[in-house]
Amino acid sequence: MEKFLPIGIQDFEQMITGNFYYVDKTRYIHEMVRPPQAFFFLARPRRFGKSLMVSTLDYLFQGRKDLFDKLYMGCVEREWKSHPVVKIDFNMINFTSPGKLDENLLSFLHRLGSEHGIDNAIHSLPEAFALTIIGLFRKYKERVVVLIDEYDKPIIDHIGRGDEHSEIAKGNRDKLKQFFGVLKGGDVSAALRFVFITGISKFARVSIFSDLNNLNDISMQERYDAILGYTADEIERVFRCQIESIAAEQNLEATVISERIALWYNGYRFTENKQKVYNPFSVVRFFDSGQFENYWFETATPTFLLNLIRERDYPVADIEGMRLPKELFSVYDLDYLSLEPLLFQTGYITITDFADGMYRMGYPNQEVKTSFLSYLLNDFVRIRDLKMIGAYKRLYRHLKNKEINRFMGVVKSIFASIPYTQIANRDEAYYHTVFYLMLSASGVDVDTEVLSSAGRLDMTAGFSDKIYIIELKCGRSAEKAIAQIMKKRYYEKYLHSGREIFLMGINFDTSGRTIGNWKWGALKDFQ
Repeated sequence: MEKFLPIGIQDFEQMITGNFYYVDKTRYIHEMVRPPQAFFFLARPRRFGKSLMVSTLDYLFQGRKDLFDKLYMGCVEREWKSHPVVKIDFNMINFTSPGKLDENLLSFLHRLGSEHGIDNAIHSLPEAFALTIIGLFRKYKERVVVLIDEYDKPIIDHIGRGDEHSEIAKGNRDKLKQFFGVLKGGDVSAALRFVFITGISKFARVSIFSDLNNLNDISMQERYDAILGYTADEIERVFRCQIESIAAEQNLEATVISERIALWYNGYRFTENKQKVYNPFSVVRFFDSGQFENYWFETATPTFLLNLIRERDYPVADIEGMRLPKELFSVYDLDYLSLEPLLFQTGYITITDFADGMYRMGYPNQEVKTSFLSYLLNDFVRIRDLKMIGAYKRLYRHLKNKEINRFMGVVKSIFASIPYTQIANRDEAYYHTVFYLMLSASGVDVDTEVLSSAGRLDMTAGFSDKIYIIELKCGRSAEKAIAQIMKKRYYEKYLHSGREIFLMGINFDTSGRTIGNWKWGALKDFQ
């Protein structure tokens, strides 16, 4: 029987009965539902399968064993009974103001009560929530399951949009704190069988669920590291036919396609464990089209992150390779948001290493890095000439082919196209940042945190067969930049890399808002 790719499918019953490809994650569900009562919180980026997980739990607690027969969950011994379920998807709730949030949640509870013949028609949101849970428990003589999808959407959607929206976010936070505070009440807690809350961020969890002491945050627990997203083994096992089909169409080896899928869509790591997962949304879209594109980024444009980066004048070149203390991932405050853990939770950076209580962070894959940095570049330069937008895409080809005159010509053209009001009176950091964004957005492997025993150089641009050691200056000379590379012997760590080494010195003329002069050559030419 023909199987189908699950594009946009978030309903578990439809997934199973419609014969869609399904990556079985029910062994993680089994682990969660084994205790007689459990409260869980899970943060993951958008489009990572949270809604499908909520739907799966919904059908599980409805007692729909028929849907699980061929899955891990269907093979374990358990009592398949039906529980009353309260499922709230905050994507479907109006939260344009705290008043609208209150009104729409109350309306939802009234409709739910009416469907089940429960009298909860009162005007206090917390009281209506409590009466709904207790009423369902008493009517069906089974404890209640509460499933919450995207709990933080009423907050996140107002971040980075100015003071007025900031106040709305805080008002919505306070409203949600009252609402979810009901779950800790004695009578309500006794009526609950299972609670599962999902969202993108953890920063609101601290304030909203601060009194819910039994809420188990599994977001960074190793035993749940692959609860969402696809592992490499799952990709090979479930989608092997798609890989071979695309490889045949493109006249390539299947291993080449697998490697490129990993480069573009793998790399997300949510725990200290080294397990990485692929972005499920992008993988499925790739198998549908056969083209490597920025599928996830296009559906999750980080407007609020961009606004925060701009407001704080954040050094974007420092994002990749930064080291963060473990404690930073457990302390959150809406009034004093730390951008770094927010970048992690939303999926724009991920854990690349962990040692001595410090996380090393980086972009998870090609899709995220090139898309995010292209987005930032367009904001930094704000080019009005449509012909120049995307010109940086040529930088990769020119640098790879050692066409340095052409490379510098594109760089100069981009700087010349930046509106005067955008570039006037900018300092050295601005020029360095724009140059870094140009290279990175073009697909060049740029490293800005390059340390040697002699000091720190500005950046390297790497290819499989060559590496450029680049030193940037402002108001000085390209010759001095090259001299610094040679004096500090920045090249030494690459002598045994098997790659050809080139040096590049660039001097920016801030008064002319362009490159003043530049110099480059093979290492042997300067020795």
